[in-house]
Amino acid sequence: MPLLDIRNLTIELDTPHGKVKALEKVSMILNAGDIRGLLGESGSGRSLLAKAIIGLEDPNWTISADRMMFDGKNLMTMSSSERRELMGSSISMIFQDPSGSFDPAKTIGSQLLESMPVPKGTRFWQRGAAKLKMANKWLHKVGIKNTETIMDSYAWELSEGECQKVMIAMAIAHRPKLLIADEPTTNMEASTRAQIFRLLTQLNQLQNVTVLLISHELENLTKWCNSLTVLYCGQVAESGLTDKIVEKPFHPYTKTLMDHYANDKFRASSKMILDTLPGSIPALQHLPIGCRLGPRCPKAERQCVNQPLPSHRKEHSYSCHFPYNQENNE
Repeated sequence: MPLLDIRNLTIELDTPHGKVKALEKVSMILNAGDIRGLLGESGSGRSLLAKAIIGLEDPNWTISADRMMFDGKNLMTMSSSERRELMGSSISMIFQDPSGSFDPAKTIGSQLLESMPVPKGTRFWQRGAAKLKMANKWLHKVGIKNTETIMDSYAWELSEGECQKVMIAMAIAHRPKLLIADEPTTNMEASTRAQIFRLLTQLNQLQNVTVLLISHELENLTKWCNSLTVLYCGQVAESGLTDKIVEKPFHPYTKTLMDHYANDKFRASSKMILDTLPGSIPALQHLPIGCRLGPRCPKAERQCVNQPLPSHRKEHSYSCHFPYNQENNE
């Protein structure tokens, strides 16, 4: 049984221009122990998908789905209290805006200690000391050395990178079944980014924590994720094993991304001019019908005004009427 099973998730937003479908018929299956990369540009709907999973939808959202199951439980029928309980134990999220996710009137330490689990067998008078010890342990693991200074500070006194590290410590302390990481290494130096990714990989390998890694950095996703889902403008373009997608992408949007992937040849020739798709991502109030890449796609034809159904080739799926590498699909 999959850990997370989403079928045809659609999110409509109320805007001054009427309802718009920010996500349209998005499907995703995550098995226990997966590290799935969710790739897409800003505005592709990655963060909306993450918030829908954890139950942080806004009042102007209308969510519908054929199925939205987590560990055998129906997320669509859960009450708010049940979703909060799930968030506190089985699902954790590293948010994209770290400083804005903390209470500015409370110290970092008080918020961090509040989120720390109490080790089993701890006597009630030892809980405070046990939580403090655990908080220091996880802060060290994410690369914070001056833990006392950090815990005595307020969020507005810290840099974005420091707030991000604290948020990561809070998210992984419970060793959740599913960890959603939305741009977890933004504003971090290269050495710290590598340390965080290694830590997430260790949690995955040693604790079987499933990771959904959201990023627009293709190089990081291809290095750390064993599977990828590519979003374009609220629709799933392609999904499958990372090495298969990098080697033979089917969807035109995915192929453009892979053509720009910074491999050794591109690094060696910094003056190389790469092909790009014409135009730009459409605004939500002006979404094209059918395949949303249609107006920009080099292979678009009249049939593309109809949204393509997902096509499956073993563990590889794509949504395109006229895919690349068709001769290799059989």
